Amino acid sequence: MTALTALTLFSSPGSGWAQSPTSTLEKIGETGVIRIGYSAESMPFSYRTADGTVTGYSTELCLLIADRLKRQLGLPALAVEYVERTPSNRVAMLRDGQFDIECVASTNNTERRKSVAFSYSHFVTGTQYVSLKKNNLRTVDDLAGHTVAATSGTINIGKLNAINRERGLHIAVMPVESHHAAFKMVAEGRAAAFVMDGILLAAMIANSETPELFALSTGTLGPPEPYGLMVRRDDHEFKRSVNGALQELYASGQIEEIYNRWFMAPIAPNNINMRLPVSAELRKVFSDPASMVEQ
Repeated sequence: MTALTALTLFSSPGSGWAQSPTSTLEKIGETGVIRIGYSAESMPFSYRTADGTVTGYSTELCLLIADRLKRQLGLPALAVEYVERTPSNRVAMLRDGQFDIECVASTNNTERRKSVAFSYSHFVTGTQYVSLKKNNLRTVDDLAGHTVAATSGTINIGKLNAINRERGLHIAVMPVESHHAAFKMVAEGRAAAFVMDGILLAAMIANSETPELFALSTGTLGPPEPYGLMVRRDDHEFKRSVNGALQELYASGQIEEIYNRWFMAPIAPNNINMRLPVSAELRKVFSDPASMVEQ
């Protein structure tokens, strides 16, 4: 990655500050360090390879943002420290100052914006579910009477509970700590389905040892929603800098090359290819970043 040559990178379990800094840019300028929240399992957005390398589409975007911040702040070098987070603790860790920006695949919605802020969007997806192909489950109504897994701390579990109540489907909703654990429950037949963002499910299917055994639902549990990079709420200066970097990236056309590298070409570690062209919704975001959602 181009940004890698401009930065000093190292990994850490992430011992955060006791309190959120009043100014993220000021803190980065004083310490020469930016802390990036990452996921070990959200391929192709953010994941950790067997040798401990943190990589992914969102990770690459944040490294380019960090390079711009280095120039903006006039720093001779900017070290990047990776801090692992989970869907259930990401908001608390960000607000507590344990990392400065979350570079994964978090949905920007009204409820989350009560606690955190989001950058311009960098992806658009919808909630679907994965099941074993032999069970012939395709639509939301097909889940009636089944046990369905969903990752704690995600908007997907809330959507599933709402649809379950509204339609009286009698689904046994099972909260699970990680995407990997939920997917494993489906593979072992302990859950009929796993509800999550469609793009993440597609990646998990493609990266499994037996992708031919799984099917992605044809229906969604709601309209398409955007992913954004999470930053601390009310830290407007830092958010403007992050958005400025993304806007430059989108306007330059470099985003197309980066997107294609992660979604239209084989990626490590197993050389899977998502074969997912830029959607019409995402192309609109790239051309007009402020158009997708309320900022």
